[in-house]
Amino acid sequence: MAAESVADAALEPSGGRSPVPLVRRVLANGAARLGGGTLLLLVLAAMAAPWLGTIDPTAIDPASGNLLPGTSGEFTSLAGDTFQHLFVMGSDSLGRDIWSRVLYGARVSMTVGITVAALSVAGGILVGLAAGYFRRLDGVLMRLMDGMMAIPGILFAITLVAAWGGSLWTIIVAIAIPEIPRVARLLRSVVLTVREEPYVEAAIALDTPTLRILLRHILPNAIAPLIVQGTYVCAAAILVEAILSFLGVGMPADIPTWGNIMAEGRMQFTQYPHNVLVPGAFLALTVLAVNILGDGLRDTLDPKFNKRGG
Repeated sequence: MAAESVADAALEPSGGRSPVPLVRRVLANGAARLGGGTLLLLVLAAMAAPWLGTIDPTAIDPASGNLLPGTSGEFTSLAGDTFQHLFVMGSDSLGRDIWSRVLYGARVSMTVGITVAALSVAGGILVGLAAGYFRRLDGVLMRLMDGMMAIPGILFAITLVAAWGGSLWTIIVAIAIPEIPRVARLLRSVVLTVREEPYVEAAIALDTPTLRILLRHILPNAIAPLIVQGTYVCAAAILVEAILSFLGVGMPADIPTWGNIMAEGRMQFTQYPHNVLVPGAFLALTVLAVNILGDGLRDTLDPKFNKRGG
């Protein structure tokens, strides 16, 4: 019991018990507020796509093709109904509304980014904890991770999508697997350091169950770097998904994504640049917001960085 008290007390300075001070520190950071606020607005816009979108993103009307942003035109539905429609961000060569397609494309990008970050962090936790705590597994697991990192992530994703088909979950898995080694190596380095702390050695001496040591005394010390790493993984996943869709090996063409919107508009870029610039601007803004949020979280959660900055 004495060792448990020592261990619990040693974890207190990290703020692991109460999230309130941590949230306050994050909100006090300007970069975290800017990146988080921008990202929140983009997520809300993606969730509200059925209401913010001006028309069905897959509706085709060749007569309204390649309209410039802000142009009003007559849109004829498949049912034969004709009505005036304001193309806020213009239309593509098939007369599909760019604004609506970008909003629905945000849903795919956000889903891929958040899910890939969650899966890669979960996989990295399992491998990193095992490699850092169990010395016999360290060599085997790290050589396996090194082998996975030797394969370019984009090539691995293209191969897996080509083999399994371009479904949402295939793309998520194809992007998440190459990110696991990076998270695992980060967590392993933290575990190797924390494992030598006196309170962990005391818990081991008192024959505390291994799972309890890992989850209660070691993992909480790695939460901060894992959160920061997760934001960078999210940004990378959004970019990779856009690249796959741009290359034609991502989501099916009938599902709007930022990548395939840009791919469809690239042939007419000189005449109608809005087909590429509008989804490209949303992609750049999203990735920038996630990276700024990650920098803000790093500044707030990494004590060593704060000391260097001071």
